[in-house]
Amino acid sequence: MLRQLPAETAHRTTLRLLRLAEPVLPGPAPDDPRLAVSALGLDFPNPLGLAAGFDKNADVPDAMAKFGFGFVECGTVTPKPQAGNPRPRLFRLAKDDAVINRMGFNNEGSLAAANNLRARRGPLLNGKKTIVGINIGANKESSGNDRVGDYAWCFSELAPLADYVTINVSSPNTPGLRGLQNKDELTKLLNIMTNARARLFDASPQTHGMRKPILLKIAPDLDLHALDEIAAVVLASGIEGLIVSNTTIARPPLKSRHADEAGGLSGKPLLQSSTRVLGEMHQRLDGKITLVGVGGVSSGADAYAKIRAGASLVQLYTALAFHGPGLVARIKRELLACLKRDGFSSVSQAVGKG
Repeated sequence: MLRQLPAETAHRTTLRLLRLAEPVLPGPAPDDPRLAVSALGLDFPNPLGLAAGFDKNADVPDAMAKFGFGFVECGTVTPKPQAGNPRPRLFRLAKDDAVINRMGFNNEGSLAAANNLRARRGPLLNGKKTIVGINIGANKESSGNDRVGDYAWCFSELAPLADYVTINVSSPNTPGLRGLQNKDELTKLLNIMTNARARLFDASPQTHGMRKPILLKIAPDLDLHALDEIAAVVLASGIEGLIVSNTTIARPPLKSRHADEAGGLSGKPLLQSSTRVLGEMHQRLDGKITLVGVGGVSSGADAYAKIRAGASLVQLYTALAFHGPGLVARIKRELLACLKRDGFSSVSQAVGKG
């Protein structure tokens, strides 16, 4: 029924239904211990997470965890509320199992997200609280130092309320944002973020040592020289993780009628290119940084390919629009079968073995 609605209407309707249904949604069955992953100083019940973009304002992270996700990433959140780009801005490409979006960081702002995170009832799933990350960005009208300041503001407001923070510098839908992936800009940004973390968590005895992991989310549309520079900056920065990758501005051959729409392409056509970039970063970072693989995951084999390319954790979003929440349990079953077939007793044993 939801797929009969326009894409953005279906998304808003889904969020409303989840808010209403959360108290009565049953939790997932306990995960097989072979799926457990220790990364970023956190213990994940399984490596499969919900990518940013679905729950922009942190309205329903615990409801989504009840479908079996090992963690949920909310956002992207900006300091000030913003409406995003004009509609229509979200397009299903059903023949390609893909989506094009040019949402433009539409969200209710960091204060609303903070209030939602504080209000979480925090149901325990299998005795543990949902691992929730927060993805942060810059307002469209911000530029230069103001743009970097947007990230510092969001970090200070939201990091104490989340388990990790992702710096999104790779959305193609905010003009100039991807320029922050350049070596000098990225060095400056990550220095400011790690300094903000030190001030926030090392300033008092109550928070000392509670340093929340910082992750960086990059684009798939980067050449090898850019990957070299990003790897060098990341290794020198002191951050803990890299998410590979965001949506692509490239257009592989597509069959659906909205194929020519502007925006970022996600879903199945992104699987090969995003996994290739993931593997390149794994080689450059040599296990020193936790990698999260995202882009085109719709099966256990896809998730396994990300893990073998170097990812300790995997995220998905677009595939849910075509396969529904039952996909999460299916991917975990298929992933276990892949591990068993290749003689691995845990996810961590398979990381980077591709």
